[in-house]
Amino acid sequence: MSDATRRARARAYWRPNELRQWLGVAAAALFWGWLLFRWANDWLLDGAVISSGQPLIPASTFASVAESMAATADALGVLGWPIAQLGGLFSFLATGASALPALAQGAWLTVLLTVTSIVFGFVLAVPLAVMRVYGDRTAWLSLGYTELIRGTPLLAQLFVLYYGMGLSSWIRELPLVGVGFVPGQAVWIAIIGFTINGSAYQSEYIRAAIESVDSGQLTAARAVGMSKLTGIRYVVLPQGLRYAIPGWSNELVYLIKYSSLAAFITVPELFERADAIASETFEFTTMYALAALLYLGLVLSASKLMSVVEQRVAIPGLGNVEGREG
Repeated sequence: MSDATRRARARAYWRPNELRQWLGVAAAALFWGWLLFRWANDWLLDGAVISSGQPLIPASTFASVAESMAATADALGVLGWPIAQLGGLFSFLATGASALPALAQGAWLTVLLTVTSIVFGFVLAVPLAVMRVYGDRTAWLSLGYTELIRGTPLLAQLFVLYYGMGLSSWIRELPLVGVGFVPGQAVWIAIIGFTINGSAYQSEYIRAAIESVDSGQLTAARAVGMSKLTGIRYVVLPQGLRYAIPGWSNELVYLIKYSSLAAFITVPELFERADAIASETFEFTTMYALAALLYLGLVLSASKLMSVVEQRVAIPGLGNVEGREG
């Protein structure tokens, strides 16, 4: 096979991949551009560009098109079925246009709950994992904590924190809670609940990653004069945490989706906003479909972000991420 043929085949192979990449970048730019614009306009700029709560494109624009298409489809009878389906799409867009500003506000709380919970959970998970692997008595303490949290439903944990322990009334009395951009007490309780729940799962991912590091690494660290704790911190963890990134990515996706459970303790996040609008308009299918699309956008963005992080921190010869060689 000649070099020209190989190059032609390589170009034909990469063209679909490049197209998919460009489409993905365009979709992400549109999705996050819209979200960031809504957040900045509604909160930072106080509706300077467009009134807070108002859609970028008036819902009446889509509604009028949907009505005209419905009339045309009725006039054509059976032949108007394709036009009727297209009119249904515009009706969906009309309902979505009026609801998207409120859903964008709910998406902000979903992102806030997810990011804060996974960061705080990671801070708790690392010592829990180290205690489990290298501890003696502390290993049982870590095991008991992780099994208790993983063995009980997240929703039950939120209910205990919100209704059973009286945290809501205590947090409500703290300064600035619920004032301005500071979330109310329900959001803080949700963050506490997701942090506790996520720390248990993350600790297991990190524990498995730490155990994947050759035990001789810590022995070598001790041989050059490091203490056990110093060797774990500077030798074992930098390697082990790289192995934990796929599991950590899974936990991030898990938190994005299960942040919807915060709606049951009155947190106005994405799902709660969609459910409230659906209850008022009876457009349940449309609202839940819109919420699902927003969740999908957040999940795909998080997965791509963690994939990039995994590739950026990869070490040649450590693990199996593509591109680590050389």
